[in-house]
Amino acid sequence: MGLFRRRGVDTSLPREDRGFGSFDDYVYNLTPRNKRVTIVLANSDPYQEELRSLVESGDSSFETAISPRTVQAEGQDAPIEVRLFTGRRVSGPVGMVPRGLESVVDENLRRLDDKGVKARIPVRIDQKREGYRVVLLMGALK
Repeated sequence: MGLFRRRGVDTSLPREDRGFGSFDDYVYNLTPRNKRVTIVLANSDPYQEELRSLVESGDSSFETAISPRTVQAEGQDAPIEVRLFTGRRVSGPVGMVPRGLESVVDENLRRLDDKGVKARIPVRIDQKREGYRVVLLMGALK
């Protein structure tokens, strides 16, 4: 047993639904270190039906439909809810960015917006033993 709790982990969620990502995967300006960098979304369990319908729809390319946080939302440290864009429609919520990694996602969305490119992050939906998990392909932004 450790003396100190892990920082940035939402212990109110089940262990397999807390999401995953690391600051070690990013360089000083929060750009991905390489093309293989990913973030697994947290709190996907309540949205399994939505994820199942997305997978069964036959679409293979998904992107996030998130806008950069406002200054007010950033000041309150509000979690970032993620929806997916399938090319035809925007889905319902499918998860949250893991605690502590909001700034990484927000900065990359702002960087895309500044370049004049659509502020969307490519996504992969994996089927695990616990259910469907949403993986943000952050390295694809490099």
